Amino acid sequence: MGRLRGCLWLTAGLLVALVAGFVGFMTLSQASAQRASGQPAAAPGVPVVTAAHLVAVRTALKADDLQITTMPVDAVPEGALRQVSDATGKVALQDLYPGEPVVEQEIVDPNLVTNNGRNALTLAQNQVLMAFPAEDLMTKAGVLKPGDHVDLYFSLKVPASALASAAGGPAAGANAGVTAAAGEASQSTFNLLQNVSISAVVAGDASASAATGRNAPESPDGLLLALSPQDALVLKYVKDAGGTLDVVLRAPGAEAPENTEPVDMQYLVNRYQLVTPVQFAK
Repeated sequence: MGRLRGCLWLTAGLLVALVAGFVGFMTLSQASAQRASGQPAAAPGVPVVTAAHLVAVRTALKADDLQITTMPVDAVPEGALRQVSDATGKVALQDLYPGEPVVEQEIVDPNLVTNNGRNALTLAQNQVLMAFPAEDLMTKAGVLKPGDHVDLYFSLKVPASALASAAGGPAAGANAGVTAAAGEASQSTFNLLQNVSISAVVAGDASASAATGRNAPESPDGLLLALSPQDALVLKYVKDAGGTLDVVLRAPGAEAPENTEPVDMQYLVNRYQLVTPVQFAK
């Protein structure tokens, strides 16, 4: 009897232990599930403007320099831009690395006039900044923007004596023989400078633009051009000599030199066969 009673107590103890273990396991499982369900969901992604490749400081940003990247909300820095158009045409104040978010603090509008009347500019160390009056239709129409690359076409009266001297003597001045008599000037039109970068489009009265809150004047008074010192001298000479300017805008990314020929009357005569053939009587 005593042995039977002991077996019963042992069996009862084992059952109680099993029930307690099962209850404990279920309790821990429920607690784990509750903790898991109480964790916040992963933060949703938002579109952010990032650099598509390495962009050097003082570069005027173009659309192909930028891309849209989806980032978690908690990883987006303050001031990050959400649209590529918000950064296009702005100047980078520091190097931008691939995939790096573009924030407002790291770019500046080249047309922005500060309190001291100065403009933010795109300028390399081996360049000078030259102001040029807005005398051509392209600039007056407000088509040109900071960061654009342009060619400068000029028409200039060239003395026949200068043409003959450059060609090696009076007999070589064929152009002068068609366009003007000896000693007269002949008009030539040529591509003076290619792939010139526009640093800023400015108004004559910077304080007025700042007071009205306009960053880019509707009718610009001039362009600020980034040039090598020698090119700046060439441009100044042609301007002072009375040359007539037209600015032509290059397509985005088109920066290779173009092979063009100067155009004068002789060129037009040859190309369009303007000389009337002599009719011989039979």
